[in-house]
Amino acid sequence: VYIITVTFAMFRIVTALFLRDTLALASSDAEMAIQEKMKQKESYAAKLLDFFIAADTSEDGYLTLDEFETILKDETVKVWLSVMELDIHDAQQVFYMLDNGDGLVSPTEFVEGILRLKGSARSQDVMRIMHFCRVIMDDLSSLQAGVGGVDCQLTKGDPMALGQ
Repeated sequence: VYIITVTFAMFRIVTALFLRDTLALASSDAEMAIQEKMKQKESYAAKLLDFFIAADTSEDGYLTLDEFETILKDETVKVWLSVMELDIHDAQQVFYMLDNGDGLVSPTEFVEGILRLKGSARSQDVMRIMHFCRVIMDDLSSLQAGVGGVDCQLTKGDPMALGQ
């Protein structure tokens, strides 16, 4: 019985040591995977910035819609974008998604926007869109209620409704 107990204890110790080493190695692999992913993202961002510089023919540091459409007509650029997992079919639509409303796309807007466009939509993106849709619907409902109240006052002939 003593020999069986000691053998069992030794087996458990060896198993624990093996498990500890395996978990340490797995943790190291996860860290290396994270570092590799970060390097890939940095490399991708650098390539996008090079693309931006090539597209900025006016060299003013911003892309206009014309510059963006012009570079996207180049077949080599289309192939390069496809390799980068970006399928841009409508240049104007993509430009307006990248633009912050001033009609120009800065390098930061371009790189950050394209990084968001790369790949398929994540559930986080879909949830964000659903949230904004709910906010817009609530605002529209409030607006509709306010307009309905003004309309009611106008039909009753209330002079205060017209601001008099």
